[in-house]
Amino acid sequence: MKQHMLFKVFIAMTLAALAGAFAGTEKTLFSVPLVDIFGLIGQLFLNALTLVVVPLVAASIITGTARMSSEHSFGSLGIKTFSLFIGTVILAVLIGWFFVTLLAPGEGHTMVLKEAFQNPAVSLNLEKQDAFTKISQIFLKLIPSNILAVASQGQMLGLIFFSLLFGFFIPKIEKGPSDVLLGFWKGLFQVMMCMTHLVMQALPIGVFGLFAKVVATTGLDSIKPIGFFFLTVLISLAIYALIALPLLLKFLGGVNPIRHFKAMGPALLTAFSTSSSAASLPISIECVERRAGVSNRITSFTLPLATTLNLSGTALYVCVATFFICQAYGIELSVSLQAIIILMSILTSFGMAGIPSASIVAIVMILHTAGLPGDGVALILAVERILDMFRTVVNVLGNTCCAVIIAKTEGEGHVLAHG
Repeated sequence: MKQHMLFKVFIAMTLAALAGAFAGTEKTLFSVPLVDIFGLIGQLFLNALTLVVVPLVAASIITGTARMSSEHSFGSLGIKTFSLFIGTVILAVLIGWFFVTLLAPGEGHTMVLKEAFQNPAVSLNLEKQDAFTKISQIFLKLIPSNILAVASQGQMLGLIFFSLLFGFFIPKIEKGPSDVLLGFWKGLFQVMMCMTHLVMQALPIGVFGLFAKVVATTGLDSIKPIGFFFLTVLISLAIYALIALPLLLKFLGGVNPIRHFKAMGPALLTAFSTSSSAASLPISIECVERRAGVSNRITSFTLPLATTLNLSGTALYVCVATFFICQAYGIELSVSLQAIIILMSILTSFGMAGIPSASIVAIVMILHTAGLPGDGVALILAVERILDMFRTVVNVLGNTCCAVIIAKTEGEGHVLAHG
């Protein structure tokens, strides 16, 4: 069944590429632009996925945390999880920094940047803020004043913090109410997973709509001026995903990397087509549990957290993009300024929304922190959407690798451990 679905998805992506190239932005059907029809199909599928994300995340974290709290394993697992998240994000950012420094894709692009400023592709109208304000905003998102408002707006950082506290204290109250609460959240989680399975039946159709719109709206001419930047990001992502993560899997998790990649196929395809780590979460949970053999105790805690706190591919991209813009300005970066950019790339990845193109705001924030105009982000917008698809795949792959490695440290033997 899984192989059959993967085949359908590959067929859908092939047809989407052909349809998008044929339609462009001009072709119409009954006076309706085909690109709008593609967008509607893709958005309906994306909405259906994101519909289950908030209750799924809350139910998953609450049940997982409650179980660990009752087993007195919350502290140990939490330390392992956060340590691995921080380590993988730092590793990803350092790989991005190494290649953007080595290849220097921004050198020689100063004239292109000036033209972009004369006729900017977009105006973000973001006010310059000091470092303390940015850090304080992260803490305010972490501890919101209204959890219902946070949930309705899909702000995952506050929701995750609340869910961790709620789940942790469920076993601490009287047994009767505790059992009722835990039963409710377990039931909600199971219902959300059933809804996810239903939505996944439409995966090929959703992939077709999303991918066809990207092909129809993104022309090759827009990529040529910054092709070197595009290539630098892809090389960095590939080194991290195909060398660094497999080494971590092999030596920390005792897992065959090739078998792991195959097992995560549906989640990676969903990440590529939706450009959303959050929308890919339900499929990631299913793949890690059913295809990698990791227990729900581990996945219900690590994967929802990873969707917000372990966006390693995005952190890598933010670092490369910021250095590229600085190079395009012809700015000689001091060691201290490079350190600031690297540190901010790491920090801004924690709590970033797992939605398409959320990194744009992070790049502008880092540019302001480094004393550079945020308008420089206009230079990368032509390829932002395409690169978003690739780095989201790396985000999801990194999250699943972390879950498997943590499972190994907890003494779980899973199906990918041999072969």
